[in-house]
Amino acid sequence: MTAVPPKQQAIDRITELKEIISYHNRRYYVLDNPEISDEEFDALMRELTTLESAYPDLLTEDSPSQRVGGEAITGFVKVRQEIPMLSLANAFSPEEIQDFDRRVREGVSSSVSYVCELKIDGLAVSLRYEQGRLVRGATRGDGEIGEDITANIRTIRNIPLVLPEPLTLEVRGEAYMPKHAFARLNARREELGDPPFANPRNAAAGSLRQLDPKVAAQRGLAVFVYALGDATVPTPDKHSEVLQWLAALGFPVNPETRVYPNIEQVIAHIHWWAERRHHLPYATDGLVMKVDDLGLQRQLGFTAKSPRWAIAYKYAAEQAETVVTDIELTVGRTGTVTPTAVFNSVQLAGTTVSRASLHNEDYIREKDIRVGDTIVVQKAGEIIPEVVRALPDQRSGNEVPFHMPSHCPQCGEPLHRQPEEAAWRCVNPACPAQIQERLVHFVSRNAMNIEGLGERWIHQLLDAGLIRDVADLYHLSREQLFELDRMGEKLATNLLTAINHSKENSLERLLFGLGIPLVGEKAAKTLAVHFRNLDEIMMADLADLIAIRDIGPKMAQSIHDYFRSPGPQQLIQRLRDVGVNTSYLSHESATKRAIFVVENHDGALHAQTEDVGGETQNKSSRTPVAHQPFLGKTFVLTGSLAAMDRREAAEIIELLGGKVTDNVSKHTDVLVAGEKAGSKLNKAKNLITSGQQAHLKILTEEGFCTWLEELGVQLKR
Repeated sequence: MTAVPPKQQAIDRITELKEIISYHNRRYYVLDNPEISDEEFDALMRELTTLESAYPDLLTEDSPSQRVGGEAITGFVKVRQEIPMLSLANAFSPEEIQDFDRRVREGVSSSVSYVCELKIDGLAVSLRYEQGRLVRGATRGDGEIGEDITANIRTIRNIPLVLPEPLTLEVRGEAYMPKHAFARLNARREELGDPPFANPRNAAAGSLRQLDPKVAAQRGLAVFVYALGDATVPTPDKHSEVLQWLAALGFPVNPETRVYPNIEQVIAHIHWWAERRHHLPYATDGLVMKVDDLGLQRQLGFTAKSPRWAIAYKYAAEQAETVVTDIELTVGRTGTVTPTAVFNSVQLAGTTVSRASLHNEDYIREKDIRVGDTIVVQKAGEIIPEVVRALPDQRSGNEVPFHMPSHCPQCGEPLHRQPEEAAWRCVNPACPAQIQERLVHFVSRNAMNIEGLGERWIHQLLDAGLIRDVADLYHLSREQLFELDRMGEKLATNLLTAINHSKENSLERLLFGLGIPLVGEKAAKTLAVHFRNLDEIMMADLADLIAIRDIGPKMAQSIHDYFRSPGPQQLIQRLRDVGVNTSYLSHESATKRAIFVVENHDGALHAQTEDVGGETQNKSSRTPVAHQPFLGKTFVLTGSLAAMDRREAAEIIELLGGKVTDNVSKHTDVLVAGEKAGSKLNKAKNLITSGQQAHLKILTEEGFCTWLEELGVQLKR
């Protein structure tokens, strides 16, 4: 056990740790360019919380350890906005934007430039800092009176708790839920039988108004700051310069902000984003135009409801009419039976859509959706397809009302519905649909990561009677795999090797792979780090689990019940018998095929590829090497690679300081194109030929490998 240092040393170290952690928080959550691994960050946070536990009087509200949320409150206190947060007037056509420009130019005697900002679909908030410390977060409310949500605001990780200067100021911004967090939250709610959120804005608003900050902390919220409300120090004269100043202070400012000298370019900007906005990682519903010169803003002033120097352009919600051809039922790995509308394909927000979840029986009854109905569909928050409404006036009389069956569509066992839930569930643990979904989840990338063993092979293995649960995977033989359609010797060898090496995964992967209700990746890692081995988790009582930060009462009960059930106990014993690791590994051994970059004594970078089962035992680390020639460069990988797979290529790029993204954009610096590269390659070529992305470099895999070798990276090829 580490000895607790004297108090003065603890004070000095806590101060240092706060600065270090805040710096790395900003690198990760604001700049999207982390410098250290998750394990190193977790170690810093553990050291801080240990010192704060030893000296409780040194724990302050601005400590990074408080991001997880404090105690629940009984209600929100009303607060008055010192400067009213007025709403913006809306425009829905280019002509209305031109009218806005005409009114602006009539109101001032000088030329006007405009700042264009994406209109984030979230909840407006104000953040008050005194002497550089966050002291209050509030909702917009009616513009004059909002609600104090400081406890929830503190849990948002891209908001600075302390500024680099002791400034007193207030900033305004938009709290939002990123698309991936929204999809994850709704999937979790549907598994629990809770109604899903309609869109990211509702999800963000609901999260910020949670009385328990721990709930808000788990929702993955973020903020973009878009204005300065008040400050006690001199500030720049232009809004665009204010945003740059706020960014320099550590505030998250949207990087897509642009300044234009005339309204024609503003309108072109609006058209440019009409389709591209669908590919952003957050939801937008328009653009905001503001007069850049703050002196001209003051000259133009306000109406009773909104400023005369700003306007919001709102894109029309894209909807389509189509016909329901079927309502299908799917059974998830926890037994939840979910109805899905199948309809004639339509184009929405840049993609082809032919299915939308109907969530549960109550949802279908409320909207009176029938097979054969003409319906209106859209994408919720421009992300998830949803049925807006049926059109009963277009019915012919042949439409078929939906009735939830009394028995599971997969195994025929009776369905059950708890009084407080909306979902019907199959509680048969031998239900084939649940078994398949549990197996698919277990082998998935974020769980046990058994490469090559996808849903198609799982389905064949189940149909052939070769497996019944996840433990059976570890008893498969080469001869059994040869029974499967299109299974060759090389593929069988690779699958068996991948299965064998998954035994060496760290505990958190196993915990997530088991599919314990309510336990996601983050909770699995928390449990693994806290208990260090599976035996300790299985023996933990309810009080032990509830005491862990980030493990709420419902999740604790679920974990407790799971490990006291005979079925999971037997399954875990079978996994132990075949040698599956049940301990936490702070740095996972990477014995499967992987590429590593290390810096040797000669100062050169070396990358080694070791096949699965190779004798050389390598240790992988996400910590970047000292020399980072790709720092600041954004890569996109497309097509199939021969010398390495795309995951391995991405690992090299990240270790050399680069960043890998999924889509080609104006931020892309390098596209690595393997065999059968498709639309991403075409898009990159178009960006280059149009002059929009002249610096973008397109490389073949051979060219990429040559570049690495020129940098001193030695590849075994």
